[in-house]
Amino acid sequence: MFNRILMPTDGSEAAEKAGEHAISISNVSGGDIIVLYVIDTSYLKAIPQKELSEQVEKQLRNEGKEAVEKFKNRLEESQCQGHCKNVNLITMIKQGKPADVILKTIDDENIDLVTIGKSGKHGLERLIEGNTTERVVRGSKVPVHVVA
Repeated sequence: MFNRILMPTDGSEAAEKAGEHAISISNVSGGDIIVLYVIDTSYLKAIPQKELSEQVEKQLRNEGKEAVEKFKNRLEESQCQGHCKNVNLITMIKQGKPADVILKTIDDENIDLVTIGKSGKHGLERLIEGNTTERVVRGSKVPVHVVA
């Protein structure tokens, strides 16, 4: 059914809810979950000082590691309770414009399903109700499961 499930995360509550759905779907289908965190490089380009830009990039990379680790820990807790025996987890941290990176990852990793939160953790993105999610829904060649 679904052999490869992409679960983009930004560490937000919406991403956590989407992660729960990805785990359930993967457990039934036996498919891999690819957890993807994208460092949004558009923020970095706006910073004129190289040193400051490098510090911000490091911070964003650390946030990405934390978000991916958080999902991994949640999955391991579920497996410890015997709920998710069939789930294989793959983690990725990439850089770029989130929607573009997600869409490219769909192609590169032969994704069958994307499970994504409705909106991210950034204030502006909340106001426009998940611009990244909307772009992924419109641009994806595979089903996109949007979790509110």
